[in-house]
Formats: sequence, C-alpha cells, structure tokens
Amino acid sequence: MPGQKSTEKWKSKKWFNVYTPKLLGEKLIGEIPAADEKAVIGRRIKVSLAWITQNPAHSFMNVGLKVEKAEGNAVHTSIDFLESNFSYLRSLVRRHTTAIYTYDKLVDKNSKPFVAKLLVVTASKIERPKETSIRKTISEYLKGRASSSNVEDLVGEIMEGKLQAEATSKISKIAKVNKLEVKRIELSAASVA
Repeated sequence: MPGQKSTEKWKSKKWFNVYTPKLLGEKLIGEIPAADEKAVIGRRIKVSLAWITQNPAHSFMNVGLKVEKAEGNAVHTSIDFLESNFSYLRSLVRRHTTAIYTYDKLVDKNSKPFVAKLLVVTASKIERPKETSIRKTISEYLKGRASSSNVEDLVGEIMEGKLQAEATSKISKIAKVNKLEVKRIELSAASVA
C-alpha cells in the first residue's frame, strides 16, 4: 500500500512540548512532532502574542519563536521576531495623513545584530523634509537605545509600549503623530547580514 510507509513514519515520531523564552514566562504553548531531538532544533513557530501573555493589548501582535535546545521531550525557544498584523497596520493609515516607514539595522550593547521596522502615521499630510527629519530622529533614537541595552530588554519595552511612547515624544516636536507602531523586529542575525 502506498500510504502505509508514510503512516508508519508518522507513528514513529515523538511529540515535544514547546516552551516560550524567559521573557514570555517560559510557558507551555503546545506540542510539535519530530523524529528526534536533532530534527526539532531550528524550527520556527509563529504564535499570537496575546495567546501567550493573555493581554488583549497584544491581540494585534505575533511573535516568532525559534527552537534553540531540546531536553528530553521539552524544547526551549528564543524570540526570532515580533511583528504587528498587516491588517492592523493598514487600519492606521487614513486619507490626509502621511505614513512613514523606517528600517534600521542595529546592534545592541552585547554586539547582537537586529533589525527594527517602524510605522509612523501623522495627524495630517506633511512635507518631504519633515518625513526625512522624522526618519533621522527615529534612527538616532533607536541607535542610542540599542547601544545602551540588550535586544531582549527592548522587546520587553515594545510589548509594554514604552519604546513607542518615548519615540513618539521625540518626533512629536517635528509633526503631530497619530500613531507610532513597531511593524517588525527581527532578532535573527541572518536577517541583518
């Protein structure tokens, strides 16, 4: 029978419990099948942040987890990326406003590279020089914050909304801002190379 081999292969797999990183409380979030411990290392899992934190404020954010190590039937993960839902970001941009997207390659105080992508939505249309000034101010702010802290602490501040509030106060002197959101933070070194 052609389907018999695949059924036997599936039955031979083990189930591993997936735990979130320390920043997210080391909670059990589910199970994944694999032939052995080596096969599970490096796998990536995308989960709603609100499902992990039980915080409705995180309902528009997803977190990407990467399996780092396996101990018995437990696998431990690290944060690979944090992103806002596209539909949520799209709902922020309206007519007669300006959407400014930023992209910064950064290095934290432990020399760990990461990428920060932000979206700024102004209250009204603004001129190109003001857009440039906002991008420059955000880049300078992020570089300063990255050099004095580690990336995990910055992710924690993003989840609390602290980083967004600080960045908004910096650029509100240039133009009135409706919203500043983190589009995506990529922690894997491969995305920076």
